[in-house]
Amino acid sequence: MPIDPKLQRTIMGRFATGVTVVTMKAGDTLWGMTANAVTSLSLDPPLVLVCVDKTTQTHGFLNEAGAFAMNILAENQEEISNRFATPGPKEFSDLDYQDGETGSPVLGGTLGYVDCRLSEVIAGGDHDIFIGEIVNGEDRGEDGGRPLLYFGGYARLG
Repeated sequence: MPIDPKLQRTIMGRFATGVTVVTMKAGDTLWGMTANAVTSLSLDPPLVLVCVDKTTQTHGFLNEAGAFAMNILAENQEEISNRFATPGPKEFSDLDYQDGETGSPVLGGTLGYVDCRLSEVIAGGDHDIFIGEIVNGEDRGEDGGRPLLYFGGYARLG
């Protein structure tokens, strides 16, 4: 018998992760989602991945955009994380952002970002795994910035 999805979510919430907002531009629409199911995949070629539920609007926008930016949130960006964690249209007008090389929005105030062209999509149960090849990025955390973490809820370094 498979594990209860709520129990799986609770158990996996005990795995501390960073918090990102994955952003994209599909046509004239700017879109983003909060994601912690992300990882660096390869250095050569430079690849990252993000897992996206097949039933979400993000899934369609990401396929249409063909590119995305993975923005690594700082501990003072919990409000931005919450904004992009909720369903429905996303408001960018009051955010500090610039267009990345791929046209994806790159958020200001983050610890860093990678800007990616969609390289491959692999099925993974009720999610798809979107693999992006990094075309640009920036480390902005050298000034001692601290990450926003998720550990059964938002967490911060002690």
